[in-house]
Amino acid sequence: MSGSAEDDLLDQIGPALSRLRRRTPASGRDLSRNLVLNVVADAPGEMTVGGLATEMGVAQPVASRTVAACIADGLLRRAASQADGRRTVLELTERGEAERTRFATDQRAAFEDITAGWPAEERVQFARLLVRYTADAGAWSRRRAAKER
Repeated sequence: MSGSAEDDLLDQIGPALSRLRRRTPASGRDLSRNLVLNVVADAPGEMTVGGLATEMGVAQPVASRTVAACIADGLLRRAASQADGRRTVLELTERGEAERTRFATDQRAAFEDITAGWPAEERVQFARLLVRYTADAGAWSRRRAAKER
């Protein structure tokens, strides 16, 4: 692939990711809840509302409202930090774990349906690279947030 063709392809990444988000098979509310549940579950340590806001790239009041809705729906609970009892952390409830599993199952089914015509090795390669991209994007986001503090 020539330099110009590579540049043209790389220039399509942003719009492609935007289209992908718009075509995710879930309501906007489900997407927000799924994001919150995954951030809390995937946190390497305890997760606070402030940490959630940073990880999601939103203002603290937005994260607070989303957390309040998840608590009202029985998906999250507040708990005292084990490291610092003065701090409140977020934990998934049993219902939150079940909802997270349901989202993952739905998303896998959509992925398999969308890529049904792909060779198996391309499906696996794309999945591997997408998971790697999201892990690296998370690390990049945390580095940026640390620099801004």
